Amino acid sequence: MPACALPPHEPQLDRYQRWLRQHHGLRFDDYDALWRWSVTDLPAFWQSVWDYFGLHSPTPHRAVLEGGPMPHVRWFPGAQLNYVHQVWRHVEAAEAAGQPALIAEDELGRVRTLGWRELRRQVAALAVGLQALGVRAGDRVVACLPNRAETVVAFLACASLGAVWSVCAPDMGTPAVLDRFGQIEPKVLIAADGVHYGGRPLDRSATVRALRAGLPTLQHVITLRTPYAAERVEDTLDLAALLDRDDAAVRAFEPAWLPFDHPLWIVYSSGTTGLPKPIVHGHGGIVLMGLVLGVLHNDLGASYDANSLGERFHWYSSTGWVMWNAQVGGLLGGTTIVLYDGSPGGRRDEPDWSVLWRFASRHRVTFFGAGAALYASMMKAGVDLEALQAAGCDLSSIRALGSTGSPLPPDVQRWGSEQFERVRARAGRPIQPGALPGGPDGPPWWCNISGGTDFCGAFIGGNRRLPQVPGQMQCRQLGCAVQAWDEHGRSVVGQVGELVCTRPLPSMPLCFWNDPGDARYLASYFDTYPGVWRHGDWLEIRADGGCVIHGRSDATLNRHGLRMGTGEVYAAVEALPEVLDSLVVDVPLPGRGDFMPLFVVLREGLVLDEDLRARIREAIRTRLSPRFVPDAIEQAPAIPRTLSGKKQELPVKRLLQGQPLARVVNRDAMANPESLAWYVDYAARLGAAAAAVGGDGRGGALP
Repeated sequence: MPACALPPHEPQLDRYQRWLRQHHGLRFDDYDALWRWSVTDLPAFWQSVWDYFGLHSPTPHRAVLEGGPMPHVRWFPGAQLNYVHQVWRHVEAAEAAGQPALIAEDELGRVRTLGWRELRRQVAALAVGLQALGVRAGDRVVACLPNRAETVVAFLACASLGAVWSVCAPDMGTPAVLDRFGQIEPKVLIAADGVHYGGRPLDRSATVRALRAGLPTLQHVITLRTPYAAERVEDTLDLAALLDRDDAAVRAFEPAWLPFDHPLWIVYSSGTTGLPKPIVHGHGGIVLMGLVLGVLHNDLGASYDANSLGERFHWYSSTGWVMWNAQVGGLLGGTTIVLYDGSPGGRRDEPDWSVLWRFASRHRVTFFGAGAALYASMMKAGVDLEALQAAGCDLSSIRALGSTGSPLPPDVQRWGSEQFERVRARAGRPIQPGALPGGPDGPPWWCNISGGTDFCGAFIGGNRRLPQVPGQMQCRQLGCAVQAWDEHGRSVVGQVGELVCTRPLPSMPLCFWNDPGDARYLASYFDTYPGVWRHGDWLEIRADGGCVIHGRSDATLNRHGLRMGTGEVYAAVEALPEVLDSLVVDVPLPGRGDFMPLFVVLREGLVLDEDLRARIREAIRTRLSPRFVPDAIEQAPAIPRTLSGKKQELPVKRLLQGQPLARVVNRDAMANPESLAWYVDYAARLGAAAAAVGGDGRGGALP
């Protein structure tokens, strides 16, 4: 690759504020004043976003916001757009500058690069092919695909037609995929017949057949054919052949103009009971949120200077995590997206946590994002970025480090910062005192964000002008009226409370699929505070505006950014004849990252041995995902339950975090309070094991 300068790095928020001054005479003394305006005058703020990014509609909108209270609102009624129109507006300028749209690499080192015009051609080719199969606006097209270029093309093709997209990662078990797709009655399935992960080829042809058999509404199946399938899945179309088409119909294709709130995709968020929630988001809301998050807060900016490298955005993700959606959203701002399909830890038999850094070096990534747990794994594995740099792995292009999925431990952030200080020094670009983070002379900028699949965005994000405090996120995102509420529903600062959003956002769900009267939707977010969104996180807003997430206030598991309801784990584990009952919790431990133990109650006379542990792990791995294999499996005498029979997940989690029994549970509200003694003892052993490693959180055995 020819030597190129990095893109210019005036913060995108600075450019936006300058535009506000020039076009609206709005001046703000600091970020807090800008944020307060954005959540106080919602119509003015969101109209400014529309205008600043030059969104276009062939028909005018009669208002920015109508209706209320939440969630009964409509955004930009009368406007029409399409997610893909916003992507295509960058084609000519990016092509002229030689900037690719997409770079994708798999763990075998095979690289595909798509220019913007070629991306547009392939999207049009597949869209025309789907039209020929009878796909129309509103039809559901589902996919079970890895993080490849073809998956991005398939999503954009569906969006261009107004078809509703939904994707699951191939590492999810077939029952979990059917639980999701079965609710939305898809017309077409696009699936890979094999994947390569962790150094091993995996045949997925049986999964494709099982999905076809389990989804009676399917009319067509399209396969991404790979060398990993033992035999071809019969009676399916070849995705590669559809993408190769290039004729007059393809060249004439244009994305459909759709109502602002036309459904774009369905994503899934699991609660503690019942089927995963099928959440519907609209084209317009996702475009607006994607631009505010990706450009203004993540500071991603297209650079069409032919002498510049241009922004290259990577966020390690599977297709089953909402960060895949966020990564693809880089295209909305004209940014090159850089995808990795494979294990971030190398082969199962030969772990290597430097894989992604070498990948980032090869493709000159400028923004490197990952789940917080991945950074912690790299630190614990002793990854040495300076040594990689000395061996020819040039990481000097990386100016920003993104983190989400769970709170980033302060020591992990400090470790990463120190690593990059040494990298920059070895590259001959030492960090200059006082220089702006994320700029040519400044330290790497940590863009730590927190949001959710539920609204496909971030409530809390980054701002390069604000201080970087390890363990703390920098600010509440523009347009997001986020507060921490105490048990009385009062806004608090400097103490932990429920994360709530008191004003609507354009990307909040249109609805849940097949949810009469919005019953599940209202129960999921508005049951505690009618008209106010309760997100399910513990939040602390500090006096300087910085924010700290203290974990989930509900029982949803969050492993490496992928959420799964505890009920889905129980269904997998308790299907084993030996297991009578079970309980799983995900416990953030200071200095150690997350620790997820699974407690099982066995049939009388049985003892938990390594054979049964292995079968429990395999049940979770195959039915759900390897991500949810627990860190420890323990035999317990009983599972604590309330009088109404609910498992006491949150009290057990708090016990394991070191809180006293009297503060975490009301024994009088329990059906079996005597069961708690065993968990109190386990919590004590857990604390002793952590203390035995000297307080630095590295090494040591947990009970």
